[in-house]
Amino acid sequence: MTETLHRLAGRDIVKMNGAGNEILVLDLRGANYALTPSDARALAAAPGLGYDQLMALGDPQEPGEDAFMTIYNRDGSLSASCGNGTRCVAHYLAEQTGAATVRLATSAGRLVVRRDGPLSFTVDMGRPRLDWREIPLAHAVADTGAVDLGLFGLPPASCVSMGNPHAIFFVAEAEKFDLATIGPVIEHHPLFPERVNVSLAQVRSIDHARLKVWERGAGQTLACGTAACATLVAGVRAGLLRRRAKISLPGGDLVIHWREGDNRVEMTGPVELEFVAQIDPAIFSDRAAP
Repeated sequence: MTETLHRLAGRDIVKMNGAGNEILVLDLRGANYALTPSDARALAAAPGLGYDQLMALGDPQEPGEDAFMTIYNRDGSLSASCGNGTRCVAHYLAEQTGAATVRLATSAGRLVVRRDGPLSFTVDMGRPRLDWREIPLAHAVADTGAVDLGLFGLPPASCVSMGNPHAIFFVAEAEKFDLATIGPVIEHHPLFPERVNVSLAQVRSIDHARLKVWERGAGQTLACGTAACATLVAGVRAGLLRRRAKISLPGGDLVIHWREGDNRVEMTGPVELEFVAQIDPAIFSDRAAP
């Protein structure tokens, strides 16, 4: 009997990074196939394909859109937003079309990306969500900018959603805290019904902060664009940062601007193409073909 290959076998997959955030781009436009959480976990476990987020591109659903983007964490869970991955997708599409602007639809809404240079892009990440229901939190709190969890000697968290939930802790020295221990506990804290991304932010000046991030569903990461956006918003709310500031992550720097006129957040940063490969059928050898 001839074995039926998995539908993804042999398809091109693109490995990129955005400020160190490891990204896979999988173009499924025209394929009539929806990636599954099991597919995402199998790709994450494949040699050389480990990622923080996988950006699966589907056919556009509205006129003027270039693609519909579905975002997976390495554990197969979904994320509504990934700024670094969005820049990588924009580069992938802009290289095909030559366009200076890319429009992407997601479950959290439309994202517009502007090309600033050969490997630099700016993403309009939309408006931050600051109400406890929108973040979301499990119950009302007096101030989403100061939520005291009483854990690990951390100060109160500033909670922000940039399409996904974030808890930012402003600390004097981030290295004094073990993020690998802190991250999973807070990620799964009952206050956060959809789990949460955890950031330790160290303000160096009113226009510069350093950031270490534990991403829900991915763990400690070199970069997280939405965390950088959420940190800038939290810093402005607390009077610690200007509306435009550099956010330095272990993988590189991002420039974040929370526009005063329309309340939208822009993120500017680099992308890097690592390689293009074909998906090995052996990745799915222990699973029935869909």
